Amino acid sequence: MLLHGLCGPDGRLALWAEDPGLPRETDGDVHPFAVTPGHGKPETRTITLPSTESGPLASTDPLNGQRLRPWRVPVGVVDAAALAELSDDELTDSARFLADVAAFAEDLVSRGRVVPDEQSRWRAVLSGVDSARFVALAGAMPPACRAESLESDAGAVLTSTVDRLVDDEVRQRLSGVRLSRGRAELDRWLAALTGEPTSFPSLARPLEAWCASLASDSPVRTCFRLSSPELEDDDFWLLEVLLQSVDDPSVLVPAGQLWHGNDDVLYRWIDDPQAQLLADLGRASRLHRGLEQLLRQSQPSQLRTDVDGAHAFLLDAPLLTQAGFAVLLPAKWGHLGLRLSARSPQSVGTVGRERGMGLDLLVDYKWQLALGSEPLTEAEMATLAAAKVPLVRLRGRWLHLDGKRLAAGLAYLGRSGQGTMTAGEVLWAEQADLPLPVTDVHAEGWLGRLLSDHTDQRLEPVEPPAAFEATLRPYQERGLAWLSLMDRVGLGACLADDMGLGKTVQLLALAVSTAGRGPTLVVCPMSVVGNWRREAERFAPTLSVHVHHGEDRVSAAELARHDLVITTYGVVARDLANLSEVDWDRVVLDEAQYVKNSASVQARAVRALPARHRVALTGTPVENRLAELWSVMDFLNPGLLRTEHTFRARFAVPIERFNDQEAAARLRRITGPFLLRRLKTDRAVIDDLPEKFEVRQLCNLTVEQATLYQAVVDEMLGRIGESRGIKRKGLVLAAMTKLKQVCNHPAQLLGDGSRVAGRSGKVARLEEIVEQVLADGDKVLCFTQFVSFGRMLVGHLSARFGIEVPFLHGGTPQRARDELVARFQSPDGPSILLVSLKAGGTGLNLTAANHVVHLDRWWNPAVEDQATDRAFRIGQRRDVQVRKFVCLGTLEERIDRVIAEKRALAQLVVGAGESWLTELSTSELRELITLAPEAVGE
Repeated sequence: MLLHGLCGPDGRLALWAEDPGLPRETDGDVHPFAVTPGHGKPETRTITLPSTESGPLASTDPLNGQRLRPWRVPVGVVDAAALAELSDDELTDSARFLADVAAFAEDLVSRGRVVPDEQSRWRAVLSGVDSARFVALAGAMPPACRAESLESDAGAVLTSTVDRLVDDEVRQRLSGVRLSRGRAELDRWLAALTGEPTSFPSLARPLEAWCASLASDSPVRTCFRLSSPELEDDDFWLLEVLLQSVDDPSVLVPAGQLWHGNDDVLYRWIDDPQAQLLADLGRASRLHRGLEQLLRQSQPSQLRTDVDGAHAFLLDAPLLTQAGFAVLLPAKWGHLGLRLSARSPQSVGTVGRERGMGLDLLVDYKWQLALGSEPLTEAEMATLAAAKVPLVRLRGRWLHLDGKRLAAGLAYLGRSGQGTMTAGEVLWAEQADLPLPVTDVHAEGWLGRLLSDHTDQRLEPVEPPAAFEATLRPYQERGLAWLSLMDRVGLGACLADDMGLGKTVQLLALAVSTAGRGPTLVVCPMSVVGNWRREAERFAPTLSVHVHHGEDRVSAAELARHDLVITTYGVVARDLANLSEVDWDRVVLDEAQYVKNSASVQARAVRALPARHRVALTGTPVENRLAELWSVMDFLNPGLLRTEHTFRARFAVPIERFNDQEAAARLRRITGPFLLRRLKTDRAVIDDLPEKFEVRQLCNLTVEQATLYQAVVDEMLGRIGESRGIKRKGLVLAAMTKLKQVCNHPAQLLGDGSRVAGRSGKVARLEEIVEQVLADGDKVLCFTQFVSFGRMLVGHLSARFGIEVPFLHGGTPQRARDELVARFQSPDGPSILLVSLKAGGTGLNLTAANHVVHLDRWWNPAVEDQATDRAFRIGQRRDVQVRKFVCLGTLEERIDRVIAEKRALAQLVVGAGESWLTELSTSELRELITLAPEAVGE
């Protein structure tokens, strides 16, 4: 049974279930294989689903242009608490999405980011990070969630859902509380906030004005910095007030400097920084009473306080942080906690089966009370236990001492100070429910080598076996050593080397070194099956290699006779029963990001494959969301990151939503031992790779392009000025696509099949580059995100230069892809290869090209770099020229400049594609897309 999630028109959440094993035919409008979900309040809903003439499709069926049709299904209306109790195994993407939205709403309530409206209902206040998270959630909403209200866009559906969840959560927390008992309108409104919702139209305008002040998107925020006494005999602490840049927290302007007019920077950011500071101090003083002293100053900037005052501020600091203020603690601040020491056998060869394998391997441990990573002496622990004040100086650092927690920590050391635990428990020590935080984990033996930084540098390089017919580079030998260590102790390994560093060859070396132990299964995209076969035949000729694909697939018994079996993710999903009968020694996932969706059929299938050892190969372990990392790691070492629900709560939400650096560091410490990543730009890794020269190639528009560009701009600005919410965002993204098409060529936008020559500045510049490439005897890769533009260029360039111009795109069959790549790589092959960015951006070796042209921009540096690395990789012997086309005076130039100048914004673009553009105001959009005079060529 599969559980699906629905966001109802009224904001209520519901689940419905399907059993694809039931008969699918039906005569009426009742969904034939929908079953009672078994959760929530039962109701019947009508939802719209892809269907054939005979009935609805199952969610596991491929979509191929089927029509939409309404069906009646039994549902269960659920609340946030019910969603939290569901098992991850039974949830689909849409049901998981409901859980994410419920967690988002609960977090808003916990942080007080809610306000009441004139309908006496509670709704969310979205600004800053919360607004960005809302937009991301709306963009990620599975269409199935809107199956009950397809006429509404995702933003509108999400707004009603979040507000409904927020209202329910607040009312539940205020259950039994009556805010007012008076008869006046304001009193009746207050009473209705915890009782029966009632409309109060006269309060609409004042409430709207009040709420507007709470949803500030100011580029600066007020910051409080606490400094400890400089001298041993000084008892006074200093609390300073500053304004801090939201985009760059390192930029701090003291309030005293602001009052004396010595800083003009703030006035370039906001109109009245003094007014914001005073307003913020008013809000902050309601959270920490000690700040009221600042408001008594004519020009509030700092105050001196004693130990008790500093301690009171520290207690309220979390409230200030949650309210959006920044808090900076003293530089010499110490952290009291527990230090874990673990000892594993020095030699992996001494690891016996009786002590377990992999994450279950037993190690000896010892806990100690520590200041950071430094264990405390018995005398120091006695001093702390006897301390009567909350702030103590120890070893030159100040500690915030909680007597009850310290006593509980000392008692824990007496009960469980040493013994044995599993390797998995060592990795999760920081997440354990302990009386004091874990401040350091130290390990010795093979586990220590895995937990240390630069693990591969600490391992002795391993030479490949004589049967392996390739010479490994030193970093590849260290990679082989790491893979061998992980293999011997039974731990899943993710080799995440940069693209082009030879992950395939390292894995093949491992396969040769363990040949005879059992078959290895390599699961990869169809586009690289041929590459795996050729590499294996070339470098590991002693291995028996079999490609498991097509209609004539062999039995499990036949597969077990081979050393290396290569198949695709699609075949694994379809042939799982047969493949599961083989006792695989190792299962390898190449381009492991293909299983980033843990609920997908492919991800579930590969997790079900039996294997003694598991390896994942990927150049991008995380592309957009941390859930992708969980999916890969759960394949490698099931249970390492706990359940997906636990992972979301402890890591994904804090890191993605709040940029929690501590949570990110904890996650790196847990996953670090299982992930090895080297970059080819690191000269310590590889020092003989040719240079890569990247240039922006500025192109002018033709008069025709400029005319079309201006027409799109005028239409867009007219329509978005009248639109709101998700509709506006959709209009912006659609217009951006049109503008990029105009920048490429007028015929791409018009779609009229008209002539190509003489109408585009980009095409004219491309012709010049191709002419030079042909004259020099070089080869060039040309990437475009638009298949239609690629097809236009094939005919034009072929006619213009009288040569073959092949085009590799998503519709190219696998056999044709392999032949095309082989011909391009040969000396006599084509000199030009057009490639669609998504179809050819990964998994291909195209080192015959020493020129790369990005005809249009994806605005995601990671995607563009992956495409460039088809040529700039090991095996490339010539310098690579990379040209990124940008139309002068258009949005292309302005966005390119923004990305180049603002690193933080570039990181945002990597995760969000072009969605950040939709957040710009209409005036900012006008400035971004307006056609500059220099855009048009002569």
